[in-house]
Amino acid sequence: MLQTSLLFEPAEALYERVFREIRPRMQPPAFLVEFKKYANVSSSIRVNAERTRIHVKISDQLEGAPAPVHEALAYILVSKLYRKAVPKKYNHRYKLFLNRNDMRRRALLVRQIRGRKMILGAKGEHYDLGEVFEDLNQRFFHGLLARPALSWSRTPSRWLLGHFDPAHNAIVISRVFDNPNVPQFAVEYIVYHEMLHLKHPTEHRSRQRCVHTKAFKAEEKLFPQYREATAFLKIL
Repeated sequence: MLQTSLLFEPAEALYERVFREIRPRMQPPAFLVEFKKYANVSSSIRVNAERTRIHVKISDQLEGAPAPVHEALAYILVSKLYRKAVPKKYNHRYKLFLNRNDMRRRALLVRQIRGRKMILGAKGEHYDLGEVFEDLNQRFFHGLLARPALSWSRTPSRWLLGHFDPAHNAIVISRVFDNPNVPQFAVEYIVYHEMLHLKHPTEHRSRQRCVHTKAFKAEEKLFPQYREATAFLKIL
């Protein structure tokens, strides 16, 4: 039996207790709590069609977490399941734990080991990301950025235009840009933006992650066609 919460409270008993506090007028269903070998520090909660059982799946990276952290996660998951506001103190407690240096290092290592990254290649039908990267590296970074894995995305997403994955040291650009109707400055800008993530890593401040720091934003605006590129992205 999983022993995860205060005074060695079994995990299922913890979730039932939290459920009673959030839904005091409702009969608690049966709970099943499992730890899973996820690539990320993620968790999920699902209720079956008959609403007789709630299945909770938690990343095994949290298996040894302190009891108050498990309690905080229980409040977060059950609150979200029933569309209730998550008490701020539990959100704060959980984020503080995830933002600890040891947790972030461990999460990154686990992602590297377990995660799979689809790298389809830098050469597209109309644009070569390798050539774009090398040109930008010389023009804006004095050629000092080490080249990561570069790839076009599998599908032409308009939701995720590009991202830098530090766990796999990869820049992936949406295939929507590999189009003759897309001006070169737009492709260069989106690659430049992701290259700035190489130069300006995410900063962790207490319970907050700052992906786009002041230095990042300032340097981003140095791109010669910044206004044209950002305007183009809005109509892409």
